[in-house]
Amino acid sequence: MRTAHGVWREREGIWVRLENEAGDVGHGEASPIPAFGTETMEQLEERCRGLSDRVTADEIESVSNQWPCLQFALRTAHRELVIKRTNRVGESTESTDLSEEKRTGAIAPTDQSSRYLPIAALLPAGKAALERIAVLSDSGFRTFKWKVGVADLADEMGWAEDILSRLPVGAKLRLDANGAWNHRQAQKWLARAADWPIEFIEQPVAAETSGFDDTMMGLAADYPTPLALDESIATGAHVAHWLELGWRGFFVIKPALLGNAEEILARIRKTTTRVVFSSALETAIGARAVLRLALEHGEPGRAIGFGVWPLFEDARLNGPTLAPFIRREDVERLDPTAAWRTLGE
Repeated sequence: MRTAHGVWREREGIWVRLENEAGDVGHGEASPIPAFGTETMEQLEERCRGLSDRVTADEIESVSNQWPCLQFALRTAHRELVIKRTNRVGESTESTDLSEEKRTGAIAPTDQSSRYLPIAALLPAGKAALERIAVLSDSGFRTFKWKVGVADLADEMGWAEDILSRLPVGAKLRLDANGAWNHRQAQKWLARAADWPIEFIEQPVAAETSGFDDTMMGLAADYPTPLALDESIATGAHVAHWLELGWRGFFVIKPALLGNAEEILARIRKTTTRVVFSSALETAIGARAVLRLALEHGEPGRAIGFGVWPLFEDARLNGPTLAPFIRREDVERLDPTAAWRTLGE
């Protein structure tokens, strides 16, 4: 995958597998992105070695926000166990003490969750995007995401106009700069995009930029095109910070990086901030967990950023095949066990 930060050729992570006394199995995935503020692979491995062979719900909860990816992996695996237990026990769970499940937020999907959500098609960076629009449009996609900040600014602006002219009627385009622009470049893009049908511009400047908070709040106030935060809200602490600042744009949420994602999403829902769910380039194990959350908490009709697969050489590691919509049954069809078995080959 090519971004403003270069070409990403390998994805490193850790899988966890929990089994309860009844023989139920749950899988989870820790997919760290240290550049976003998560733990590193070395830190993950060290913390995993500190876990006992037999873990309790309390021990899972004791994995602090210092280890958000591991926390998410363990909570995901435990959640799967609770869902299986609930399905097995059935109606008798109504009279069972479910305090453990409530404490960890490990509950099954509700009938209020979405049956399907649209997918944003990821266009290749640069001029190559022009060759893919017709194919993706004919396949039914109506939301497109294009990586910018990869080539010369003037060239990309010209290509952006060409891309917009080729979009189907009613289609939406998202621009993702991955923090590649400086303040002045962001102003140029936003001034040009004011007359374009852009859904939002994602992470126009880097979170490490001096005065980043004031820059983003100022850009959001000065131009009509909505802005989205991505890399700068990778962790729960980041989300809390921007909620306190009163951010009214979009949050591009990667649940796999958030640790206790359910708790953070509940807090966001009490505000006017809009959420777009996005992939952290997970394998099938992580994809199943984050897509479940997107279906449970996503805004109906708002395309989610999971048009990334196939990514991996082994097809068993990929999430759902790229399509204009993701259905709940597509997610439940993912097989974590098949992915896990690849470790022994």
